[in-house]
Amino acid sequence: MPLSTPYRFLFCDLRSDQVLDTLPVTGVSLDDYIGKTGRLQATVPIPNRAIADRARSALQPGRTGVWVQRGRNIWWGGILWTLQLASDARGFLTAQIQCGGWESYLYRRLLLDTQVAQEVDQFDIVRGLLDYVQSTPGGDLGITYDTEPSGVTRDREFSRFDLPWVGDLIDQLAAVERGFEWRIASYRDSDGRRVKRLILGHPVIRTGATEIVLDHPGPILTYAWPHDASNLANGWQSRGATVNTNQAAESYPLMSERLVADDDVTAGWPRLDGSSDYTTVEQQSTLDDHARADWTASRRPVQIPEVEVLLGNNVSPALLGATVRVRIRDMWHPDVLDARYRIVGLSINPPERGRPETAKLYLEVPA
Repeated sequence: MPLSTPYRFLFCDLRSDQVLDTLPVTGVSLDDYIGKTGRLQATVPIPNRAIADRARSALQPGRTGVWVQRGRNIWWGGILWTLQLASDARGFLTAQIQCGGWESYLYRRLLLDTQVAQEVDQFDIVRGLLDYVQSTPGGDLGITYDTEPSGVTRDREFSRFDLPWVGDLIDQLAAVERGFEWRIASYRDSDGRRVKRLILGHPVIRTGATEIVLDHPGPILTYAWPHDASNLANGWQSRGATVNTNQAAESYPLMSERLVADDDVTAGWPRLDGSSDYTTVEQQSTLDDHARADWTASRRPVQIPEVEVLLGNNVSPALLGATVRVRIRDMWHPDVLDARYRIVGLSINPPERGRPETAKLYLEVPA
């Protein structure tokens, strides 16, 4: 990466957030998503002993936090999980690093104490799980949140005997009928402090008030528009935990209601079945909520288009959850595709020698 790059990489102690170093990096790729943990991959060149000593001290997998700063703004944040030293045939040494967004920490924390919620707002259940994680010694990463409710209450019991990962519990809670989306955003507040903030949205996360228009030909450099029916299903049933109070009787798992989209079959679609397993769910109503959410998501071919644009003043990670208007005219769209989509993912390619600064936007096609 050339010296003129607008990016700066801050390597910090994960728990205290104290800056350890600001090492130069090359070969950077970073992304962020709604509903999926973001990643960062990069290489730290080690040209001399002094840089080697600094990198050895600052790059500690599992203990180092990473902030990506563009200008004065924070564009990404996460945890260094792997480091691989590599030496080529001429003896040039590099440290290849891979990082996961702050969410990745919650998939490395177990729930070791049973938690029970009765008629509790689903957002408060999530906040309670985060409080549980951050109240344990060594578990406070300084992740903050607001107190807005979703308006949907849930009954849940999370058993310590299942040894569940906290991140998985949040995903399962989110993936039911009338569920929500969540992510942990990284930014700098008005006082200049680096912030890790839990963002919750019901039914989805939405941001931004100003609509951005992207045209092809125009600001859209390239696009890809996949159509995937490999997971299409219009019939569905989910399987829950095996609940048997009579040890002498044969055991059977809890089964959800059977769901069939008769209108699809009438309209000419073939019958296609799907299923899902929730081996820790023991309540019929909860299992039915999961089944209906999975069935709804599987009834139409999945489309996650992506468009590549030059990075500019109106394109940044703050767009996650925002709506863009996409207009495409080409041989496939002779009458012009003109529709609005929500941005659910963003992959940034910082500038390298001979390569401009670009971003891929991953779009959600309206149902």
